[in-house]
Amino acid sequence: MSAMRQSVLIAAVLVVLDQVTKVLVKTSMMLGESHPMIGNIVNLTFVENPGMAFGISWGDGKLILTLLTIVIAGVLVWYLRQIANGHWAPRLAVTLILAGAVGNLIDRALYGFIFGEAPLFYGRVVDFIQVDIPDITWLGDVHTHFPVFNIADSCVTVGVLLLLLTGNKLPATPHERADA
Repeated sequence: MSAMRQSVLIAAVLVVLDQVTKVLVKTSMMLGESHPMIGNIVNLTFVENPGMAFGISWGDGKLILTLLTIVIAGVLVWYLRQIANGHWAPRLAVTLILAGAVGNLIDRALYGFIFGEAPLFYGRVVDFIQVDIPDITWLGDVHTHFPVFNIADSCVTVGVLLLLLTGNKLPATPHERADA
């Protein structure tokens, strides 16, 4: 199997896993409902995020964010093709970022419309993994848990970290090869 097909398959499996878990949470739990999964450390907590990963919001820029994510996903697919014959680690990192972007894009683009809550491209992202942390006071706010997240958010986070750790394995660009 070619490297590009592997990347597409991995991304597709992660997007399906992300979407199945989100639909299960959205259709079987009430907003704000929470259940312990691992003691009191990890909870299944249903929240909806109107912005980006981990609750970062763009205010009224919902449509711009959704459309920008479509462009970013396209650029990531293009970039995967460029590095298809390179080292596996950066390729996996970009694949994870792509899967996360597409997973949350589906929520923002379609969920509001499908569930009758908002127009097309104005949906909210379903988050459900809540991890307890020691209480932290930051900028006057007390935080008792890490922001609630989902599988797509995890893919983006792990992908970015992996890319940072293995960026030196990225293949040289045509410009860099010409300078060598």
